[in-house]
Amino acid sequence: MKLQHALGGLENLGPVNLETRIFVHEWEKRIFGIHTVMMAESAHLADALPKYPMAMLPTSFKENWTWASLRTGAESMQPFEYFKFRYYEKWLMGISQFFVDKGYITADELAQMTAYYRAQPDTALPEKTNMPVKQQIVDYLLGGDSSLRPLPHAPHFSKGQTVYVADPPAVKHTRLPGYLRNKKGMVSEVYAGAYNYFVSTGPDGIGDPMPVYRVAFKAADIWGDTLSEPNTTIYADLYEVYLQNPNI
Repeated sequence: MKLQHALGGLENLGPVNLETRIFVHEWEKRIFGIHTVMMAESAHLADALPKYPMAMLPTSFKENWTWASLRTGAESMQPFEYFKFRYYEKWLMGISQFFVDKGYITADELAQMTAYYRAQPDTALPEKTNMPVKQQIVDYLLGGDSSLRPLPHAPHFSKGQTVYVADPPAVKHTRLPGYLRNKKGMVSEVYAGAYNYFVSTGPDGIGDPMPVYRVAFKAADIWGDTLSEPNTTIYADLYEVYLQNPNI
């Protein structure tokens, strides 16, 4: 994650927001619903576990949309813009830009419809009955999706082994917290099977199936003694490509 998405160890960021409600405003539920529908109609489900009958689903949405897609939209925001907007506003911006980029709607059409509903907020939204899609959404909410795959090779690292975190090129989206780059840790668990990432991160290195590890870090090794609580351990689940053998 880029800086604004993984703030571990930074000081003077102001008071912590202790809001515990998942949805603070009613409109936030709709944004979450849009994201959920996109996930349930995503083309990647044809290759996920369990497999879904995507070829038979009556929908015009033919794209891959995963949590990685949502994160990519948020992470591409200018940092100062990112901090200016609420959580689900960031979701809305990423989703909207995705539909514009993929040609489902133009930026002008989006602006026109936004202005229309802003001026007439009580206007009913278009509603189409699509029972197969509705059933697909229910099935997806109950069954989810998994990227678990057979191991392509034996894990390169084992439980108890000391490792160093790699420092791959900066890309639009990564699953590596910036504060862990080049840090020393110890493998505390090797997860069974391999996991692929439904979105390729390019030179960052994830996409194809690979082993995943839980790595333990001493907080002091990350942030130093003066910024760490004593005897504190930080755990992170990391793809194999993010780890290096210190003896090589």
